[in-house]
Amino acid sequence: MDKQLFGEFMGTLVLVLLGNGSVANVLLEKTKGQNSGWIVITTGFFLAVMAGVAVAQACGSPGAHINPAVTLAVAIISGNFSNVAGFVTAQLMGAFVGAILVWIHFFPHWAHTSDPGLKLACFSTGPAIRRPGANLISETIGTFLLFLIIASVLSKGVTGAAGAVAPGLVPYLVGAVVWAVGTGLGGTTGFAINPARDLGPRIAHAILPIPDKGGSDWGYALIPVIGGLMGGALAGVFVKMAGI
Repeated sequence: MDKQLFGEFMGTLVLVLLGNGSVANVLLEKTKGQNSGWIVITTGFFLAVMAGVAVAQACGSPGAHINPAVTLAVAIISGNFSNVAGFVTAQLMGAFVGAILVWIHFFPHWAHTSDPGLKLACFSTGPAIRRPGANLISETIGTFLLFLIIASVLSKGVTGAAGAVAPGLVPYLVGAVVWAVGTGLGGTTGFAINPARDLGPRIAHAILPIPDKGGSDWGYALIPVIGGLMGGALAGVFVKMAGI
């Protein structure tokens, strides 16, 4: 496998394993983190993205997108779409494998959890109030802000004329942006803000032999995918026009 694709695969795997793992730790019965709350989940995704970006870079993807929306935004800014299909495939595969590892790690707890909705939430997002239009807008806004703030934090306007960020700092900055978006806006849809993070694990949920798991809510599945891609595309256009 190409090194960049391997980096995207591994980074997204780590993102999902730790991020969705934080959800499972809060929602599943008889874990030591059960009912520890929303702040644990948003903090978990902050740390998961930080770890995922670091692993992606270490494994060969210096851009460490680990998110199809970011890949699309970067392609729009650069005008180079040659990496989009490969990156997105690697990200989806990484998210799928990461979700399988979440299932394995929490294996005894699925049978002890009776609510199928809680089990699904350990894999994919769902709306607090199911209104497709509003849900789509939430995902679009969240993903737009995700990329806009990342691009801003790494821009010369913030880093100075040299345009450089201290080595090793980027993963923490990107993770902190996800933490901000999740804490500020995540309560409406669960802040997928990443089509791979939602779709790959949803496919895993549909396939895995989880006891009494219920459906995978495919009627909602396109919302985080389309919203994420729309948000990424709009952010890419905005960042390019604004010269960030």
